[in-house]
Order: sequence, then C-alpha cells, then structure tokens
Amino acid sequence: MMSSYYHPAKEADMAAMTEPLCLERDVCRVIELLDRLQRTGELPPPKLQALQRVLQSKFCAAIREVYEQLYDTLDIVGGPEVRAQATAKATVAAFAASEGHAHPRVVELPKTEEGLGFNIMGGKEQNSPIYISRVIPGGVADRQGGLKRGDQLLSVNGVSVEGEHHEKAVELLKAAQGSVKLVVRYTPKVLEEMEARFEKIRSARRRQQHTSYSLVCSQHVCMWCAPIHIIICLDTHCCYPECGN
Repeated sequence: MMSSYYHPAKEADMAAMTEPLCLERDVCRVIELLDRLQRTGELPPPKLQALQRVLQSKFCAAIREVYEQLYDTLDIVGGPEVRAQATAKATVAAFAASEGHAHPRVVELPKTEEGLGFNIMGGKEQNSPIYISRVIPGGVADRQGGLKRGDQLLSVNGVSVEGEHHEKAVELLKAAQGSVKLVVRYTPKVLEEMEARFEKIRSARRRQQHTSYSLVCSQHVCMWCAPIHIIICLDTHCCYPECGN
C-alpha cells in the first residue's frame, strides 16, 4: 500500500521556482531593520548609515535589476539554491565585463503594432558590438525613456547578443511577445568610433558607384546601408540622410 508524505521544504522550493523574483521588498525590509538598529544604539550609527546608503544607491538598484532579469531567464536545472548561485556568477560576470564603462541596466519595452521605436547597428559580421544607433522621436522607446542612443545591447529577453551577428538580435527582437527586456550599457564613445568607421566604408562604396546607383529601402532592411543597421519600427524611412528613403 502506497502512502503519501507532506514535504513542506520541497513545496516551498517549488513555489519559489514558480514565483517571479522580487528583491526590492527585501531590500526595503533590510533598510527598515537598519533604521531600528540605529534607534536602539546596538551598533555604531556611521556603519549602519553607510550600509543604508549602499542599499539605496543607483548602483545597488542596477545590480538588483540585472540579477532579477538573469534569475528569471537563465536556463538552469536545479532548485532555487543552484539557480541563485548561477545567477550570482552571471551577474558578477556582466558587471566585470562592463568595467571601465557604465554599469548594465535593464530596460523593458512593450511590444505593440507600433514596433519598438529604435534602430540597431553593428554585429559580429561588422567586427563590432550591437548598438542602439537611433531612438525614434515619439516612438515607444522614446516615450518609455529608458533607452539611449549609444547603449550597447547585451541581451534580449535573457539571451546574450554579445559577439553575435546582427540578424540574431533582430530575430530576438521580432520574436518577443508582449514585452521585451533588454540589458544594455551606455558607451557612446565606442558607437561614435564605429559610425566613423562605417562612414568611411560608405564613402568608399559611393566612390566606386560614381556612375550611377540605386537606393532601395524596405520596411525592415535598408539595402544601401545593410547590414550596418536594420529598422526596428513602423517608420520605414532610413535614418541615414544620404539614402533619401
């Protein structure tokens, strides 16, 4: 005869795996407890105040956002402890990779018929990172306010696009349903250098085609500039003035 047993720890683990991670309330709770400790005088106030400042800093908020994004999207087999350890390592790696640059940020945009409202350029085939080259005025990304021209695209919905081809990022953006979560970091100087390099390439092409040339743009790919950028919005006009499309 089979008997069933109740395992509260196992059920708690299963619940933790299905619920979305939210560290913000935990951080707020810690800050409240630090306030209480300061009032009791059990610990030196300067140390408690320093810890509070760290927990309330923008840098701590950025770490929390990236950790939560990775925790929810990493493909890990195992319980919450295994997932937490893997997420911690991935978060440290993300911030270590951004050393000397702005720290990573998470930007979430709604996916509607209007599109996402930004252009990207670069990719493995161009020997460069993938960047946000333009935020369309009045578009979704512009209205949300979290994305900037000069942001390097690190991942799309938890899938890394570092070192990937341009088309991989485009496919991920197109496949997103409902909303899209982007991990980005702001490094505008690198984008400017990349654009200058691409401008030299385009100038060389124009000199080679001095007799005649035809410029054709589609809704998604500018045939003159491709594969330098792809238009990710319903605005079908190319963002490069020389195209005239």
